[in-house]
Amino acid sequence: MYCPRCGTQQVSGRLKFCPKCGLPMGLVSEILSNGGTLPQLEELLGKKSTFLTRKNGLLFSLLWFIFFVLILTPFWAIVEVEEMAAMSAVTGVFGGLLIFLFSLFFLGKAPKKLNDFVQSQSDQQLPGGVQHGALPPHMQQSADEYAAPGPGTWKAPDTGELVAPGSVTEGTTKLLKKEEESK
Repeated sequence: MYCPRCGTQQVSGRLKFCPKCGLPMGLVSEILSNGGTLPQLEELLGKKSTFLTRKNGLLFSLLWFIFFVLILTPFWAIVEVEEMAAMSAVTGVFGGLLIFLFSLFFLGKAPKKLNDFVQSQSDQQLPGGVQHGALPPHMQQSADEYAAPGPGTWKAPDTGELVAPGSVTEGTTKLLKKEEESK
């Protein structure tokens, strides 16, 4: 088997990642074993988009409320038909509330679209431009060229912040010693 990204021949068919570019080879073997398709994508393609979704129901309940309460009620009030104004206000408030609750509890979410699925899979990049699951880039300096620091060039790390502060009397006794030495 060859890596589809870099063309490197794979040593074994059981490798999880390409040793050169880091492509997940498990996905490639799954595609090959299923005849060139993924069952997950077939499920996404097989689903029909429906109109009765939770999002559409909530939007419809909002539009229902706006139409009956904010448009029809003032219209009937202007025309001076108080009974119709009251009826449209009650219908708008309670009808919108019923549609809202029905949508919230009984309608399902919209199915994912294939474009969203493919986009989310291709956008998985780590900071620094490295693809998700990829190996680190090839080192430019080989291990043979690497030279250890020479003697005397190595410096111990500064660990001053890790040292506990001395006692209060330590500084004063040092000052007293200096005064005695200077006399």
